[in-house]
Amino acid sequence: MTNYQKWNADVAAQVIGAHVGREGPLLPILHELQETFGYIPEPAVPMVAQALNLSRAEVHGVVTFYHDFRDAPAGRHVLKLCQAEACQSCGCDTLTARAEKALGIKIGETTADGRITLEPVYCLGLCATAPSAMIDGRVVGRLNDKKLDALLTEADR
Repeated sequence: MTNYQKWNADVAAQVIGAHVGREGPLLPILHELQETFGYIPEPAVPMVAQALNLSRAEVHGVVTFYHDFRDAPAGRHVLKLCQAEACQSCGCDTLTARAEKALGIKIGETTADGRITLEPVYCLGLCATAPSAMIDGRVVGRLNDKKLDALLTEADR
């Protein structure tokens, strides 16, 4: 579980400023902004663009290209269910439907209470132990109904 800061332009400016002198600073800036706020706040995009002498469209393009960047805050817990081919062949669709039903949301959404975000991911590198998932950065292989239910219970704490 991660506690994120509320949007603050001064904090964002500090994050950006800490990376400006580095080689290839855009991705490290975006990652740290997301680690700080839980997402990439829209007001941060022009700040990053100006600091790096890029257009807002270029920064927005990077933010929207990478699946791990969010444009809205995630829940207190993030459960990613692999949707790649190996996991599909081992029943991830059934597990995804089970999670959606249990949480009352669709994949890509966050519960109304902000408890959990359910996200698709397209390969966790655990193909030999498919289907797989990740909860709050911890990978779980050989996912089945029992393990999924345990992950959902864990997210209730």
